[in-house]
Amino acid sequence: MTTQIELSAEVPESLAGSRLDQIAAQLFPDYSRSRLQSWIKEGLLKVNGKQLRPRDRLNEGDCLEINAQLEALEDWVAEELDLDIVFEDEHMLVVNKAAGVVVHPAAGNRAGTLLNGLLHRYPELEEVPRAGIVHRLDKDTTGLLMVAKNLISHGKLVDLLQKREISREYQAVVKGSLTGGGTVNKPLGRHPINRKKRAVVNEGQEAVTHYKLAERFRSHTLVDVKLETGRTHQIRVHMASINCALLGDPMYGGRLQIPGASHENLIAMLRSFRRQALHAAKLGLIHP
Repeated sequence: MTTQIELSAEVPESLAGSRLDQIAAQLFPDYSRSRLQSWIKEGLLKVNGKQLRPRDRLNEGDCLEINAQLEALEDWVAEELDLDIVFEDEHMLVVNKAAGVVVHPAAGNRAGTLLNGLLHRYPELEEVPRAGIVHRLDKDTTGLLMVAKNLISHGKLVDLLQKREISREYQAVVKGSLTGGGTVNKPLGRHPINRKKRAVVNEGQEAVTHYKLAERFRSHTLVDVKLETGRTHQIRVHMASINCALLGDPMYGGRLQIPGASHENLIAMLRSFRRQALHAAKLGLIHP
């Protein structure tokens, strides 16, 4: 079974001057880079009605249009998984993702993902790109994820995300005792050495993170975080860049630090907590 995909998006000012394939990956995040490159080369992803090369650079306002057929998810197996659904109607649902759950199947994680569980519970999602999942959370980040239940809702949710009209708020526990909030506005891109990591880089993509103090402890702080952009590892990298790395973060948190005169229960918790202390707490949007 195939599904007809018809999508369009304009190049925003922040992406002007970038390559077509790089822009497409940002504007259509539900599709892999390899799939988008294939569509570009096959003339199924055009710019202003014309076929271009993946390396061609675009201007603000250029219109990307996809008119392609998507094969059903035949290689993604439906699995019965425990899903915590916190909202659902005929158009969309919101799931509370647990720690340790990968969102999409990938190399090394072909089973046990959120997508596998969604396909089991909602077989009709086979006809929706990425089984309706329109944004992501890291494997060990918990919290709320939106899922579109049909193509119309999928298109509307993707459009809202691209226009930054969906509010996403998180809670995080960071190292150090903060005295107030602030904004981190630093571009993010791939780490120059470790390709699995992200870093603040001058030629990176725009990334803006707002944070405010929720509760202060002796050596840690609970903060409320709001995103303007949704870059990979954005909160984790931004908070680490201001010396407020997330508690337990194995990639950006540095070595474990035990505060002096800590109670034995706190010491045991800090030593056993092996993931970033980050939870997607709130979503705000106009219902599609």
